[in-house]
Formats: sequence, C-alpha cells, structure tokens
Amino acid sequence: MANDALPSVDCAEDIHGDGGDMQIGAVFPHNEIGNDPGAIKAFAQGVEDLGISHLLIYDHVLGADPDREGGFRGPYDKDVAFHEPFTTFAFIAAVTERLEMITTVMILPQRQTVLAAKQAAEVALLSNNRFRLGVGVGWNEVEYVGLNETFNNRGRRQAEQVEVMRKLWSEDSLDYTGDFHRIDKASINPRPSQQIPIWFGGSAPALLDRVARLGDGWIPLMGANEKAQACIDTIKATREAAGLSFDNFGIQAQAQYAGGSPERWQKHAQAWKDMGCTHIAIATHNAGPTDVDGHLSKKSLKKIKQNLFPLTLNTFLFFHCYKTKMLKILKRFTSQHLVDLSLIYQKISLIKSN
Repeated sequence: MANDALPSVDCAEDIHGDGGDMQIGAVFPHNEIGNDPGAIKAFAQGVEDLGISHLLIYDHVLGADPDREGGFRGPYDKDVAFHEPFTTFAFIAAVTERLEMITTVMILPQRQTVLAAKQAAEVALLSNNRFRLGVGVGWNEVEYVGLNETFNNRGRRQAEQVEVMRKLWSEDSLDYTGDFHRIDKASINPRPSQQIPIWFGGSAPALLDRVARLGDGWIPLMGANEKAQACIDTIKATREAAGLSFDNFGIQAQAQYAGGSPERWQKHAQAWKDMGCTHIAIATHNAGPTDVDGHLSKKSLKKIKQNLFPLTLNTFLFFHCYKTKMLKILKRFTSQHLVDLSLIYQKISLIKSN
C-alpha cells in the first residue's frame, strides 16, 4: 500500500458528494479506548481524517457494584469505563476541525440543569458550534441516588430542563419559576452564539411526545424495525398536530460492528435510510480485543462504502482517499482501534448512492 500512487482527493467533500442524505458517524469506544490522552487524540483525528462526519459518546457517571444485597443486573457496572462527555468533547474539539459531536445520550435529569447548560454552552463555543446535545432519562436508580437527584420524576423534569437550558442559552437575565427550577434574575456567560440542537433518545410514549414537541431530532435506541417506524410515525403526527415541520428534524441511528456481516450491515442501513434516517454511526467496541488503529480500520470509508453502496466513481475515489488517510494514520500511531470503523463505514456509505 505504501508504494501506491495516490491522487489528491478531498475525502470529506467526497463523502457527501454522491447524492446521499444519510451522514455517517462513529461511536467513541468508551470501554476500550483507555485513558491515554494521546490515544484519544489519535482516535478523534483519525476519525476526522477518514471523513466521518460525527462522533457519538455514551454517558454514565456511576457504575454499580454487583456485589450488593439483591444483586445487580444491567448492561454495565462499576468495571465498565465511561469518559465524561462534556470534558471529553472539549478535549476533542481542541484537536479536530470538522468533526461534529453528540452525546448519545446524556442522562440529563441526574445532572444539575444550570451547570449542564453552562457546560454544553462551553463545548459549543470551543467547537465552533459542532455540538449536538442528545438527552435521555436513564434507567439506573443507583446513579440518581449517588448524584442526589430524584429518579421517579425524571421524565417531567427533563422537559422543564430543556426549556430552562434554552432560555439560559439565549437570555441575558432569566427570571424563571417552574415546577422544579427557580432562577432569580441570573444568567450564564458566555452563552453559545446559537441555540444548541437538542435530540432525545428513547421510545416510551411520553418521551416520544417530548421528542416531537421539544426536540430537534430523535435518537432511536433500537433497530430498524416496525417499532422504530411506528415511533417515527408518532413523532411526525404529533409535530404536524402542533404545527411543527418535520423537514429539518433529524434521526440518529447506530450500527454495530460486532456480529455483523456485509449483508446484514447493508440491510440495516438501507432500512434506516428508507425510514428517513439522517445520521447513522458505527459502534466498533465489544467486537474483540483491539486498540485505536483497529477501531479506525473498521470505520474506514473504503470498506464501508464498498459493502453498503453501489460502486460508483466516487466509491473509487474513496478507495484512494482511504489509502492516503490510512497511510498518515499508521505513521502517526500504532494502536488498532481505528481499524474497526473501516469495514462497516464502507458498507453504510454504499447506500448513500441509491
């Protein structure tokens, strides 16, 4: 590969140059990336070099110790690492130029609203408005207890939190009295230069109502199936009844590298595209031991576009672009995490030409 004659290609431009509407992103491998700032920097820059448009990060503050009375079962515990989203994205904003960042999802009701608004505003400023705030309500009461927040009213509080945050981002002095918040003529400073997009994750009926009325987008925590289509139909109908347009409303899906195949990835991505999905991100963690280079390889445009989209001239340009970028990446760092994004990214990108 090192001896190939490669044309000069603007990869980021080519990614969206084949007429597709679905942007391709990556998921931050929270439990495998480790704690080395150099590796995190290498991963973020490698993702951006590959032309991937956005990066998702998961959020949990506390992990429960399963060794407790009654036991504990959940998708994660105290031994699963999660990097804090706001501080991690502030770091990534400083070492990237184009990569958009989104929390997927931040458990907003377990955080102080004003502090979260201040932190989100700072990330938006430091990234030059490359930040989307994805929010959810969570399921783990252990976190709520540890953070001194009420678990049982988290859905209603989330709706008011969004209202308060948007006011804090736009008003010079806020005098607000709600069911859960009191702000006595105060404000945050600095404020973002524009409203931060807020996307909601989840599928409960009350959540879908909040998504439709308050959200800029929806983050489905499910596959591309009949339930997902029903949720989208509900959101559309609710927005229409409220006089809200669906034209600029986004849908952020995910694809799992683990357990996948070219055929499965293609079917998955096509199904999401048919439903009107605007973004799809590739999760490469939990797919076998690897490191930074390994994750980037699985996300590479060459492999994903080859497997998911019809072969076009732009696809061949992507192949050259991939080689060029990977040469630079492999010279810059030696970890394996950046390898995983290649294969699946290549498959999803093919659908964009359809």
